[in-house]
Amino acid sequence: MTDDTERHNAKMAKKKAARDKIMATKTEEKGLVIVHTGKGKGKSSAAFGMIFRCIAHGYPSAVVQFIKGGMSTGERDLILERFSDLCQFHTMGEGFTWETQDKSRDIEMAQAAWAKARELIRDPANRMVLLDEINIALRYDYIDVAEVVAFLKAEKPPMTHVVLTGRNAKDKLIEIADLVTEMELIKHPFRSGVKAQAGVEF
Repeated sequence: MTDDTERHNAKMAKKKAARDKIMATKTEEKGLVIVHTGKGKGKSSAAFGMIFRCIAHGYPSAVVQFIKGGMSTGERDLILERFSDLCQFHTMGEGFTWETQDKSRDIEMAQAAWAKARELIRDPANRMVLLDEINIALRYDYIDVAEVVAFLKAEKPPMTHVVLTGRNAKDKLIEIADLVTEMELIKHPFRSGVKAQAGVEF
């Protein structure tokens, strides 16, 4: 064994001991409030990754889509076709505001989605509830962020994870969240004239 190998092994053993000591102090389990925000791609994709993890573990879960309309997406089609027994899926939006061009209808649909979200979150059988693009509805004040915060603090069951996605997450929501990830935009093919593609965007 060379000196470099011995030094490396000793360094890794020391790092492992320190890591094991830290991990031994992490004993709590709780339902998390998780926020995915930012201008970069991947907010919903990462959230659906967690939904599929729940499905793989056999945990009941649910999805409420606040903005996206009825277009086919890989995640929705897969869940509805193969995992509807474990994951409820509710597409409540009718598309982005610039497509509907009907603010009162957008508000009505956002409120209906929030009512469904509350119902699903209150059910302690659901291990995770994804509120996809709710941050957009909150940004336009279609839903009151203070109401959302108060509900999550007072009524979310202790072991239920709630994931909220979308750009421009409100500060009040970020303050109460346990985990916040901001997706940063560095490059995006849309800016080079490449349209959204199956398997990447939907």
